[in-house]
Parts: sequence; C-alpha cells; structure tokens
Amino acid sequence: MKRVLLLAGWTGLLAAIPMPVQAISGDQRITAAREALRTGKAAELEALAAQRGSHPLERYVEYWLLSNRLARRDQVPDAAALDRFVSRYEGSVLAENLREAWIRRSAEDGDWPAVLARYRQLQSPDRDVECHFLHGRLLLGDQTALEPALRIWRDSPRVVDACAPVLGRLVSAGRVDRDDIWLRLRQALSIRRAKDARAMTAWLDPASAPDSAALSAALGKPARFLDRLPVNFSTTRSGRELALAALAGIARDDAAQAHFRFQRLFDRFKAGERAHFYGILGWRGAEQHLPEALKWYRAAGDAALADEQYAWRVRAALRATDWKAVRWAIEGMPEAMRGESAWIYWLGRAMADGGDAAAAVYQYARIADGTDFYGLLAAEELGRRFEAPAMQPELRRAAREQARSDPGLQRALALFGLDMRIEGVREWNWSLRDKDDDFLIAAAALAAESGVYDRAINTAERASRQADMELRYLAPYRELIEPQARAQGLELSWVYGLMRQESRFVPAARSSAGAQGLMQIMPATGRWVARKIGVRGFSVNWLRKPENNVMIGTHYMRMVMEGLDNHPVLASAGYNAGPGRARRWRDPRPLEGAIYAETIPFDETRRYVKQVMANAVVYGALFEGKPQSLKGRLGTIRPAQ
Repeated sequence: MKRVLLLAGWTGLLAAIPMPVQAISGDQRITAAREALRTGKAAELEALAAQRGSHPLERYVEYWLLSNRLARRDQVPDAAALDRFVSRYEGSVLAENLREAWIRRSAEDGDWPAVLARYRQLQSPDRDVECHFLHGRLLLGDQTALEPALRIWRDSPRVVDACAPVLGRLVSAGRVDRDDIWLRLRQALSIRRAKDARAMTAWLDPASAPDSAALSAALGKPARFLDRLPVNFSTTRSGRELALAALAGIARDDAAQAHFRFQRLFDRFKAGERAHFYGILGWRGAEQHLPEALKWYRAAGDAALADEQYAWRVRAALRATDWKAVRWAIEGMPEAMRGESAWIYWLGRAMADGGDAAAAVYQYARIADGTDFYGLLAAEELGRRFEAPAMQPELRRAAREQARSDPGLQRALALFGLDMRIEGVREWNWSLRDKDDDFLIAAAALAAESGVYDRAINTAERASRQADMELRYLAPYRELIEPQARAQGLELSWVYGLMRQESRFVPAARSSAGAQGLMQIMPATGRWVARKIGVRGFSVNWLRKPENNVMIGTHYMRMVMEGLDNHPVLASAGYNAGPGRARRWRDPRPLEGAIYAETIPFDETRRYVKQVMANAVVYGALFEGKPQSLKGRLGTIRPAQ
C-alpha cells in the first residue's frame, strides 16, 4: 500500500508542542526529521523543515511535514503548499502518495469536486482511493460510475471501508439483487470475515438480515451456537445461513465432526444450501487430507466454488492419486485458473496417465521455460534438466550509467543507507516503472554492488527477456555460509535456496512474528539452538549479526533435517511451519514429493517449500556447473509412522 509512507500513522497525529531545535544538516537532519515524526514532536519537525538544505532526500522532510499537517483534523489543509509540492515533484512517488492522502482528506471533508479533480492526476491509485472517486461521481450524479463499481463487487469478497458506500449504491440501484448479496455474505461467513459480513447485512432487508449478536455467536463459538439452535431455525434464510456458517467454522478445524453435525441437520437445508456446504466440506477435508474429501466435492455437484475450493478439489484428487479426478477437477476450473502453471502441469500428468502423451507434451511445453517449480518439472517431463544459461555481462553494462545516474534510484539508495527500508523500497520500485530490460538488469547490478540484495533479485526477476541468473540468484556472504553448511553436512545450494526465500539476504530482515536476520530465526528457536550447541550470551540482538544468524540457522536446519528422514522437502516444510506439522502432513502411503508439496495445507508453507526447492535447483546449477533435477530432489516422501 502506498500509505506506508504516511509515517504519521505510526504514532498518531503529531502534537504541536513547542520545542527548540539545534541547527543540524546532512544525513543527521533527515534521520532527525523522521524520528521527530515517529515520536510525535511536531514543533521539532516544523523547525527541521524550515532549515532547508541540499540533501538528496530534502523532499522527504517536506513530505513528512505536509502529510502530517494534512492528516490533522484540527488544521485546514494548506492547498497552496500541497499544490506546490505535487507540482514541483510531479511524477514522483511522493507526489502520488501526497495526492492520495489529499483525496482521502477531501473525501472526509465531503469536497467531492476536489476528489474527482485530484484523482485524475494519479498514476496508480489504491482501491480505497478509487472508491472515493467512484463515490464522488455517484454523489455528483454520474451514474456511469456504477459499471466500475460492479467490477469491484465481483473482484473481491472484501469490503474496504471506503468502498462500502459505493457497493451500497449498487444495491439501491438494483445492479445486484438479493441473491447476489446472500452469496457474497455466505462467502464472507464461510471464511469467518465478520467485519465484511456485517457490512453486507446492511444491504439486506432488515427483516431478513442476520442479527448481529447471532452472527457473532455463529462465528465466535460455532459448536455452542449449533447446540443452541432453535427448533424453527430453518424457517428463515437467515437462520439457515448462520447454521451453515457455524458448520463451516467447525469444518475449518475438524471436517469430519462438521460432517457428522451436518448429517443431523441435513433435512433442514434446501438442496442448493446442501451443495454449498458439501463444497465447504470438500475444501476443508482436502486441507486435512481426509479420504472423504473427493466424495464430498462430488456431492457438491455444480455449486459455486471459490478459487481456493477449486484448487483444493485438485489437491484432494492428487492426494488420492486419482488421475481421472485430477483431470475432472482441473477442467472444471474457471478458465483463468486453468492457465496457472500448477494446473497446466498436473493436467499434463493426468493426460499422460490416461495415455494421451501428445496432449501431455503440449501442456508441458506451455510452461517449460521458467525457473519456477512447475516450469522446472515440466521441462523434466520433456527430458530437459535445468542448466544455467551462459552469462552475458555486456547486458549489465548496456544501461549501467543510465541506472547509476537515475535520480529515483539514487534517492532509494540514500534511503537504504539511512536504514529507511520502507521508503527505499517504495522509491526504488516507483523508479522502475515502464523501464526496459536493459535498464532493469543495470539497476539490479547497481543494487547488488550497493549491497541491497533484495532489490537486486526482485529487479532482475522483472526483466522478462533477459534472464541474468547470477543477479536473480545472488550468493552473498558465501565466506560465512559455505563453511557452516559444510560443517553441518548440508547441501550449499539448499541452504542458499532457503535463505533466498527467507530474507532475500537482508541482514536486518524482521518478520511480523519476530523472526530475525538472514535465516529468519525466531528468538525462542535461536535460544533453544544456542543452548543445544553450547553458545552462551544469546540475545535477540545477537541474531542480527550475519555470522551468528547463519551459525544458528544452519545448526537448526541440520536438526530439522535429521528429524525428518533427511528429506529436504520435509525439512523445508519443517523449517517454515515446524517439524511436527511437516510430519503430520505425510500420507499413510508413500507419496510423490511434488504431491506432498502441493498439498501442504498452509498457503505460506506450500509456496515456501516449492520456491525453496526450485531455488536449490538453480543454485545447484550455478555452483556445480552441471544440469540439475528437481524431480530427483523431491523424491518420495515415506509414509507416516
């Protein structure tokens, strides 16, 4: 979101407390201004902005000042100052962000002509700002705004606060009917989005809408809610939908128990409602690797499914190794989903199992040129193991000077140098808009030279025509990592593959859960490993040093590996989600490694394992200079004991 740069949101609005400020300059003044904003010292920020200077980040001090003033409800926006800033820095990320903040403030003030005028100057508006624009058009009598509003309705079941009035106008204008609202409400209830569900109930006839307290009970304590269902709950749609929502809540953790309860209430629901809930059972049962999942999916018939339900229908068939069902499930997906590389690959496998080799080859060939998980697997089905392409250093030189002198990239590097990563990433990404492959590769090389490895990797990946593998798969800190990997008996390419996914080699990386450093070690895990290997003086800060982080991380990788059959797929899953979960996700039968990876029930871990294993293949090719097999690395997962 662009709003991450509105730093006033960190601590609330700055209080105007007079405070003398000593004149300072250079980097110190920039960091002091940011700190004044973070800590709520409004007078200090005003004084620092008044000093002015020639620093490359000078505009940021003024931006922080103006955005904070704009956010304060006790001040009237200074339109002249805001106009001067956005005009002076037209086309910059700060001008874009300030305009969006100004639009939000204008919408709060009810100044809809200003919203419309400023919106048309934006290059890439956020969803909430788009909704303010559409709302303003509707309020000013432009009914053509209903068409883009209808697109927002169809795009997502989420109800952004700014979009609620616009979506409500769709209802009042008759562009969506009562059944559309119930379907959307049902989707929100099935995944326990209480806030969205409450917003949707406002669009229903009050006499038929679910009661707010009953909705909270159904979502909060579903088993108790079902135990206390009134005898006549099924006489209203609201009663039936809340019962289905409670059943869905139970299915989230225990699909078998939800099925048992559903059977007891089966006759109280209408046919379409039963089909809907069988779709829920199939989804949650597949996530829990229950053998009944496919049967439940078939019982759902033609019921409307969410994208996640379509995906898990395929995974249920994969887990059962039922290739006919795999093909049925993929061919029953919406067209846009069928074009994803995962389903193209598995459709090819299903076709090959059915004896249609030519059709299978066609599917594999569609995706066999990439370095992603399924691109690598498809290439192997065509007989090609991965080889790193020859390096083309001249491509990096082609636009080097242009990238080196680009003002936006220079500001981004200055921000990174001051440890302002949020602002730096935003400035960097904004500067790459509409740039060609030559510039992207040169910018990636510049980032790598500057030690901003995550931007180097991400930027190199954006180049669609030029595949510079050394930039996409950087291997920094090798003098620290390789000795530790060897000491722990770990394959270097797997260690790098995991680290690339964990942190993109940012030593200061810190997750929302508190994981630290290059290998994203949780403090409790780090303390446990340190105690195991006899390291004293452990602290969270200690983990931020690359040498300490790598030492703890590689020891932990070995411990996880040894506890999970020395299998890198299981160990990758265990590193991300915990060894216990990785064990529970095995099957009673031997399971193909690719199927295990695709049927991991945690979205984050499923993506993580596939990316780590694909990364390891590329690093193996780069380090060893010979073809690599992903299928060989995936192997077979032994049955659960």
